[in-house]
Amino acid sequence: MGDSLFHLVGFSLLLGVGATLFMDIWSMFLKRVFNVQPLNYALVGRWLAYLLNGQVLHMNIVKAEPKQHESVIGWVAHYVIGIVFALILVLPSLWMHNPLLNHIGAIVFGSLTVIFPYFIMQPCFGMGIAARKTAEPNSMRMKSLMAHVSFGVGLSLSLFFISMVY
Repeated sequence: MGDSLFHLVGFSLLLGVGATLFMDIWSMFLKRVFNVQPLNYALVGRWLAYLLNGQVLHMNIVKAEPKQHESVIGWVAHYVIGIVFALILVLPSLWMHNPLLNHIGAIVFGSLTVIFPYFIMQPCFGMGIAARKTAEPNSMRMKSLMAHVSFGVGLSLSLFFISMVY
């Protein structure tokens, strides 16, 4: 049991970091080539810092008083969330036995994680469900969706590379 738990956690750690890193590299590519502004993880850090003081909802997180170390908190949370999502993906370990299903499942799963910003983060930030209260809701939705699709592609690619050495 201990070895399998260690294996599961280690595999999830590598998979989550790899997928999140791919997501960030893709985001940097979009910024440099197409001038698409990346998601601002400092806002996640700001929200988490306020959450520790009991404030869950904001009228507009962008206008909330910045918190000390919010950028670091947000980036660490971004990677921890990626690892947790990877753990959720690998828990039903049956998916690891069919290579094609693994990769399709990873991309679908990664894409479905967009549920969290649409229905949790954006409403808590004061943006409404699926960013409906923002100036450009469709643009925000597409940016979130594409970020999570890239996370899914990152899961698939990480799975491929990790399975070669793990």
